[in-house]
Amino acid sequence: MRILLALLLSILITPAMAQPAPRTHITFVTDWKAQAEHGGFYQALAEGLYAKRGLDVTIHAGGPQVNVPQLLAGGAADFGIGSNSFIILNNVKQNVPLRAVMAIFQKDPQVLMSHPRRDLTSLEEMRGRPILISDAAMTSFWPWLKARWKFSDSQIRKYTFNLAPFLVDPNAIQEGYLTSEPFTVQQQAHFAPKVFLLADYGYPGYANMVLVPQKWIDTNPKAVQAFYDASRDGWFNYLNGDPRPANALIKRDNPDMTDAIIAQSIEKMKRYQLVTGGDAPAHGVGAMTDKRWREFYQTMQSAGVYPKGLDVTKAYDLRFMRQAFQNFK
Repeated sequence: MRILLALLLSILITPAMAQPAPRTHITFVTDWKAQAEHGGFYQALAEGLYAKRGLDVTIHAGGPQVNVPQLLAGGAADFGIGSNSFIILNNVKQNVPLRAVMAIFQKDPQVLMSHPRRDLTSLEEMRGRPILISDAAMTSFWPWLKARWKFSDSQIRKYTFNLAPFLVDPNAIQEGYLTSEPFTVQQQAHFAPKVFLLADYGYPGYANMVLVPQKWIDTNPKAVQAFYDASRDGWFNYLNGDPRPANALIKRDNPDMTDAIIAQSIEKMKRYQLVTGGDAPAHGVGAMTDKRWREFYQTMQSAGVYPKGLDVTKAYDLRFMRQAFQNFK
C-alpha cells in the first residue's frame, strides 16, 4: 500500500509542482555609500521581506562616482535611488524613460546651518549675509532661495565640502545635509550648529526616491509593486522596530559607518519626520501626489531651472502607491 501511494504521488507531482517559482532578481543601486538613510531597504532585505514577495534583491551601495540614472538607463542596475526631485525631472527633460514610484523622504534633508547665535532665527534673516554654497546647489535649492526668500548671488561664497572655513568663522552660514554636516560639526568643534531645514520653510521637493525604468513598469508591474510593498514595510520596521538587522548590513557594506552616526541619523529622521511627514499620513510611507510634483515643477520653472511646457507627469507613477495603500487598509 505504501509503495502504491508513493508511486501515485511521484506521478501526480511534476517537477514544476515540486519546485518553488523562481524569484525575480532586482539589482537596487543606492545614491551613496551604505548609511541609515538607506536603512529601510536594508531592513527589508535583512528581514526577508523582499524574498517573501517573490523577489531576489541585491543592494549595491553607491558613492561619489555613481550615476544612478545612467546605470538604470544602460541596464547595469534595475532599480535605484534618486537623491532629490531634480534627478528625475532632469531625466524627463532629456527624454530618459525613468519614473519615481515612491518617495521615502517627504522632506528633502537639505539645510542651511550657522553657529549658535541669537541674531539668526530664520531664513529671512540670512538675506544679504555671506553663505557657503556648492556648485551643485546653484542649479537646485539656490534658485528657490532667490525666488522665495530674495537671496542674491552676491551672497555666495564657494563651499568645497571642507568644513574648516565654517568652523573658524562664528559668522559663517553654509549648506549641509540634515544627517551629515551638523553631526560632523558637533564631533569636530564640540558645538551644536543651528539648523534650518529648507523643507520647513516651504522647499517642496521629495528625496530618497525609488527610480524604476519604464520598461520594468510595462513588463513586470507585479515586481515593482512587490518592491514597493516590501520597502514600505522595511522602512516602517526600521524606524519603529529593531533596526539592528539593517544596521549590520549597512556596516558590512560601509565599514566606516559607526553606531553613533547611524543613531543620530535615525533620531533626526524621526524628529524631523522625513519619512512620516508630508503626504505619508494620508497615503502611507513612500507617498507622492500630483499636487506636490506640480508645485515643485512650477516653483523651479518660475525660477528658471526648467522650461515651460515640461510634462512633469512623466517624472513619476502613482499606481504602485495607490495599490499599496489599498492593500494596507
